[in-house]
Amino acid sequence: MKKVEPKILKGFRDFLSGEIIARERVISAIRDVYESYGFVPLSTPALEYKDVLLGYGEEASKQIYLFKEPEGNEVGLRFDLTVPLSRVVAQYKELPRPFKRYQIQPVWRYDKPDPGRFREFIQFDIDTVGTDSMVADAEIISAMRDCLIKLGLAFKIRFSNRKVLNSLIAFADIEPQLSLVVFRVMDKLEKQGLEKVMLELGDGRIDESGDEIAGLGLNDAQISKIEEFLNLPAQNRLETINLLKELFKGIKGAEEGIGELREISEYLDALNISDEEAIVDLSIARGLDYYTGPVFEAILTDERVIGFGSVMAGGRFDELIEHFAGEKVPATGASIGVDRLFSAMQKLEMIDERPSTADVLVTVMVEDKIIEYQKIAQKLRAGQIKTELYMGKENTLTKQLKYADRQMIPIAVIIGPDEFSSNQVSIKDLRVIKAEKIKIEDREEWVERKVGQRTVPIEDLIAEIKSLLLPEEKRLD
Repeated sequence: MKKVEPKILKGFRDFLSGEIIARERVISAIRDVYESYGFVPLSTPALEYKDVLLGYGEEASKQIYLFKEPEGNEVGLRFDLTVPLSRVVAQYKELPRPFKRYQIQPVWRYDKPDPGRFREFIQFDIDTVGTDSMVADAEIISAMRDCLIKLGLAFKIRFSNRKVLNSLIAFADIEPQLSLVVFRVMDKLEKQGLEKVMLELGDGRIDESGDEIAGLGLNDAQISKIEEFLNLPAQNRLETINLLKELFKGIKGAEEGIGELREISEYLDALNISDEEAIVDLSIARGLDYYTGPVFEAILTDERVIGFGSVMAGGRFDELIEHFAGEKVPATGASIGVDRLFSAMQKLEMIDERPSTADVLVTVMVEDKIIEYQKIAQKLRAGQIKTELYMGKENTLTKQLKYADRQMIPIAVIIGPDEFSSNQVSIKDLRVIKAEKIKIEDREEWVERKVGQRTVPIEDLIAEIKSLLLPEEKRLD
């Protein structure tokens, strides 16, 4: 058989046990928050028909993996979870309104891989469908805030409104057909900085790699108006909204978007969400074309992860579901890029990537007693203790404990001939050994030093281990 080189596609990754277990803890914390707001789960297929996926902007369409099934159907991998949600809402008329759902699934985008950016990644979305109330948008921001607090992250949520940005187009006297490309350039402000954004709005620029970035060709007066808009203070929600109202005085339709910003701010006040946690930031545009009203994103503010971009983002999409349903169905929501969030938390050293799910390793010291070891392991599992029975070839205590240490299993159960004869069990807290940096060379040394060790009657085994697994502040000893 010809040997195949083991390799992986660019922008894709394997996940080993330690990372999967840690990611699941992060996902579980987010799920708990979302369920506390009454959101319910939804799952949709990875593949959708091509005509379901296309039509939401040139940029999104370029990133979709498209191909033809053997049956001849033109299909694609979903690039987000919002479009499939819109199809579901149109397809299942019996769903309640409002419909509040969360969804945790992978999506695929043919995008340039960067730190924290991949071609396959997990998104965790919440959306509220069927209400045009700004209470729903404020609740999305509140849920975002609660997730980031629960995860222990320093953050800032920024929000704006696409209706306000549409008013900017009129304020700067820009042709309406250029609005979406202007917004996409403005959305690079956080990553590229004001100077580069201004150049890209005008004649263009040369990026760090030497590539030429074409400009939009706006004139100096138009660029000056956009810069004036972007330079409005963003330290206080009410101040920014009032200054914006003054700037856009006389611009037709501007009051609607400004009014929605003001309404959301009032609801955030009612939820005790401060300006330090959620602020009006008029540069927020979001790249997808289907947003119609409020848009929001969360960034991490720890200097060690500056430049990671948004870890949560979304907005209102009141016209997207109409594409499938033939009627206007208001909706709003946000998405967490789990992989980007997790990468940031790794960089912040907040992730404990323990490669084992077991809390206890039952060592095997007497080979012809394997059935007894099996029974002990099963007794621990029946007591709701995650337990692994050692099945390797090593028969020395030293090497079995090294295995437990490598797997970061905190407790070892050791039963040798002496313990079997006295109907007792020795319990080893490997965390104590690690803390004291003690190297165990052989069983005789272990017996002599008794570091992190206790010997108990076998009937007390479960209670003793449960006591050891309690948080340190709750232990009785």
